[in-house]
Formats: sequence, C-alpha cells, structure tokens
Amino acid sequence: MSLLVLQGAVEQGFIYALVALGLYISFRTLDIADLTTDGTFTLGAAVSAVFTVQGQPLLGVVLAFFCGALAGFVTALLQTKLGVQPILAGIITMTALYSVNLMVMGKPNINFFKEKTIFTAAEAMPGGFGSLLQAAAITAVLCVLLVLFLRTQLGLSLRATGDNRDMVSASSINPAFTTTVGLCLSNAVVALSGALIAQYQKFADNTLGTGMVVIGLASLIIGEVLFGRGGPHALAKGVLAATVGAVVYRIIVAAAIAVNIDAKNMKLVSALIVAAAISYPAIRDKVLFYRKRREANRNV
Repeated sequence: MSLLVLQGAVEQGFIYALVALGLYISFRTLDIADLTTDGTFTLGAAVSAVFTVQGQPLLGVVLAFFCGALAGFVTALLQTKLGVQPILAGIITMTALYSVNLMVMGKPNINFFKEKTIFTAAEAMPGGFGSLLQAAAITAVLCVLLVLFLRTQLGLSLRATGDNRDMVSASSINPAFTTTVGLCLSNAVVALSGALIAQYQKFADNTLGTGMVVIGLASLIIGEVLFGRGGPHALAKGVLAATVGAVVYRIIVAAAIAVNIDAKNMKLVSALIVAAAISYPAIRDKVLFYRKRREANRNV
C-alpha cells in the first residue's frame, strides 16, 4: 500500500470518525440503537452538495448539521411522544429520508468536481498534507467540544439517561427531553460527516449512507478493542476510541483494495471486517474462559 493510499485512508477515516462519534452518543451514551444514521448521513451530503454547487460550501456544511439535528428530532418525537420503539422509529425516519434526500438533490446524484469546497484551500497547500491536517483538525475540535458538552449538567443528565432511565425520572429530570437532545446531537454530527465526505469526494449520491450504521458501530468497537471501556477518563477514552477506530477501519479497507481484491467483492470484505470487529469481544471472552478452565483442570 503506497503512502498516498494510506494518506487518503486516514483522511477519510477522520471524516468518517464523526459517524462513529454520533453513534457513540446514541448507542453508548443513550443506549439507543438509532438506525436513522443511514438516512441522516445522506441528508448531510445532499444539503452540502446542493449549496456547494451554488457556490456556498461552508453554508452547506452548517445547514447540513442543523438538518441532521432536525432528522434526529423527528426520530426522538416518534419515540418519546408517539410511543414508537427506538429501532422502528429509526427505520421510519430513515425510510422517509430516502425521499427527502431525492427532493433535496432533485436527482439521484450530484457531482461538483469543478466547484470550490471547504477543502480546496487545504488541497493547494505545499506538501500534499493540507486535507489531512484539515480533516484531523475538524475532528479534533469536535471531539473536544463533545467531551466538554458531556461534562456539563445537561451532558451528565444525558449520560445518566442512558445508564438508568428510572433513576433519572426519579431525580426530576425529563428523560424525553434528554433523549431528544441526544438524538438531535447524534444525527447532527452524522450529517456533518456526510457533508464533509461529499465535499471531500466532490460527489453526493442517494445511496451514500447505505450501511453507515454498521460501519460506524464497527469503527466504535474496533476503537474499544484497542483502548478498552470504562475506567478513569472513560469519556475521553470513548471519544478517542471512536475516532481511532474509524481511522483503523478505513486503513483496513484500503489495505484490502491494495491487494487487488475484486471491486464486486468489497461489500463482502467490508461485511467480514464488521463481523470480526463486532464479534471480537465475545470471542476474546470465550478464549479467556477456556484458558482459565484449562488451567483450573491442570491444578486439580
């Protein structure tokens, strides 16, 4: 794998890390399996692409963030006010977003290879590392802001909602409100990732977000395997794990492409990577269990 390919994988990893961070909020913090992610990612890309074509790439990124928050609000509304199960609420919103995204773009895909994006200035920097530094900086700033937010009173209430909803209700905290805030923030961050990846690739497609939930979870779990969960500084460790896991995932995918795996088999390779990442903790626990049992039998 060449240095150029590795650099591209790391750049994409930092951008896709925002998806993992969004899922960290919903899946780890709120303990909600939010399937809105697939549609929200595409929504961010669609909004970003439309405004970039109009010569407003930065405005497109900002509006994509708020559009993602709106999608999260709809999912939260279905859950908290209409009594829809979390998984079904995500599926409903994701399905609706398919049509919404088509309406936003006006067609199935948009390319804007000749337009200026937020990465244009960085790409012109000497050395060829401008886009990498910009992507890393954006992700780093978001990580810091996320950690700071989750340490505020509202952030602590949000984390408590995921840990014990009954205790939160008994403490005069409205779990419906904290759930809504969490899902809005989660989907806003995911939409931001979609907006950035569209401008990075200079292309947006209505199927861009397909499988993004699984990829994001795989990135999150890869990071947790590397850094562990809980313990001192668990919050900062979790955010860092999500970021590093996304970068590692993109490097693995790039390595698979570098060994000349047929393009038609890439979905299979991606599925195997995801399955391996998700099942690793269970396999590790079983291996440790059998090792301990074997040692115990030897000592008898």
